[in-house]
Amino acid sequence: MLWTLIRRYGRPYLPAAAAVLVLQLATIMATLYLPSLNADIIDNGVATGDTAYIWRVGGIMLVVALVQVVTAVSSVWFGARASMGLGRDLRRAIFVKVDRFSTEEMGRFGAPTLITRGTNDVQQVQMLALMTLNFMVMVPIMSVGGIIMAVREDPGLSWLVWVAVPILVVIVGLLVRRLMPLFQRMQDNIDGINSVMREQIMGIRVVRAFVREDHEARRFTDANALLTDTSVRIGRLFVIMGPAITVVLHLATAAVLWFGGHRVDQGLVEVGSLTAFMQYLLQILMAVMMGTFMFMMFPRAIISARRIGEVLETRATMAEPAQPVQLAPAPGSTVEFRDVTFAYPGADAPVLDGISFTAEAGRTTAIIGSTGAGKTTLINLIPRLHDATEGQVLLDGVPVTRLDRATIARTVGLVPQKPYLFSGTIAENLRFGDPEAPDQALWEALDTAQATEFVADRTTGEGEAARHGLGSGISQGGTNVSGGQRQRLCIARTLVARPQVYVFDDSFSALDVATDAAVRAGLGPYTRGATTLIVAQRISTITGADQIIVLEQGRIVGRGRHEELLETCETYREIVDSQITVEEPA
Repeated sequence: MLWTLIRRYGRPYLPAAAAVLVLQLATIMATLYLPSLNADIIDNGVATGDTAYIWRVGGIMLVVALVQVVTAVSSVWFGARASMGLGRDLRRAIFVKVDRFSTEEMGRFGAPTLITRGTNDVQQVQMLALMTLNFMVMVPIMSVGGIIMAVREDPGLSWLVWVAVPILVVIVGLLVRRLMPLFQRMQDNIDGINSVMREQIMGIRVVRAFVREDHEARRFTDANALLTDTSVRIGRLFVIMGPAITVVLHLATAAVLWFGGHRVDQGLVEVGSLTAFMQYLLQILMAVMMGTFMFMMFPRAIISARRIGEVLETRATMAEPAQPVQLAPAPGSTVEFRDVTFAYPGADAPVLDGISFTAEAGRTTAIIGSTGAGKTTLINLIPRLHDATEGQVLLDGVPVTRLDRATIARTVGLVPQKPYLFSGTIAENLRFGDPEAPDQALWEALDTAQATEFVADRTTGEGEAARHGLGSGISQGGTNVSGGQRQRLCIARTLVARPQVYVFDDSFSALDVATDAAVRAGLGPYTRGATTLIVAQRISTITGADQIIVLEQGRIVGRGRHEELLETCETYREIVDSQITVEEPA
């Protein structure tokens, strides 16, 4: 999977990778040439006292060293551009893929692990790409070139190379084998701690309301302890690796000095050649050491690549149509449910069973039922947040499965049961459905949603940074406004988009009775000609609807106007009796 990701998303950066290869070759050649020049100065310059020779060869060394520095810096620059670009493209690919996930895929993965896979896992692959570009080329060439140059200086000591390098490789191989499962556990532990933190941050009000700070602190402590324990285990292996490599390097140096000293004494090799041999041996071992550090990143990067691949290769259950149908512009769009059945994956029974009804343009259709009757699930089928298990949901006679997301979003405006606002200003939130909407359209929508007064009076910040009205700030999730204000802003956001179908999923629950009535009165002229569907628990919200659908255990048990249902539908009468008596005017 790691190679597949790099091959698929690293193709645009092949020119930069090629530049790294060329520059690394130049760097390695310069690095390998310097010890030979140094040996030449010692044996032919210092030993003979030829100052001119020392200056001449020393000048060449300076030029070679300058070339080494320039090519090394350039190769790192190109490598960084390529690896950072790869990471950027992977993050974009994950974001685009997740953006197309249905609620089924989102539920299967969960937000915490998707966040980790789009950040930490991508960073691991990105860092491996950087290390590979900087060291993968250098390690084999430096090792092979160093061996050739070392044997060229003194073939009699070459056996030290064949002893030291395998020992180093064996040590690293054993440690990498132990690291592989630990890195898998570490990524899972990161998912766990992200999950706990996200729950605590999103549910901080609930935690405080029930005084459960200590309990949540213990949960976080447990998740943190698991991550810490795994990190400590990995750190112990890293601690072992450092001294082990250092011992091999020092033993190799001591062996060169010991055996090489005897050979110098016997006249088999000159001092300069022995010095060069020792430098080449150290270069070989350092190259192997850098290679081992890179290979130590492989286990974690492989695990991360596997996790990224799971996201990118997940087939979305709601695919875009190959040849989408375009709907004709109109004030309203007819919504039809044709024998629709829906069941969540793994559920024993369907949530909706044999639903059939039509919501006509210019009319209001209300949906009511007890908790768990399937109201929200039914509504979510219209903007295609789910796909029906059986049957069809149609807009103007066209199945929603044949419409692309842009057409559905342009046609259907949904105010969800749980209103959500994004961090930014009020104006930015209201323009979510229509980025080009003028301020006048925003104020009209706010007026209809009964939000004009609190928006006009709202101020955030202090001094010169203070922002008023439409420019005032909203925190992530809308946590700095009340539930009713958040709900009214979400209603206004949908009104600004001017869709053909308005879907209100219990969107008036946080409003008082007077504000609820005012909003519904304002919606009449604003949504004239459009199709309106309202899910509500409050009877007073839906009494004026042209059609009321009564759901019970996923089936339609009543259909008609308020007065008709009071006479013909027992379930509806029970709901009404729980709020008002039949004798009272509704």
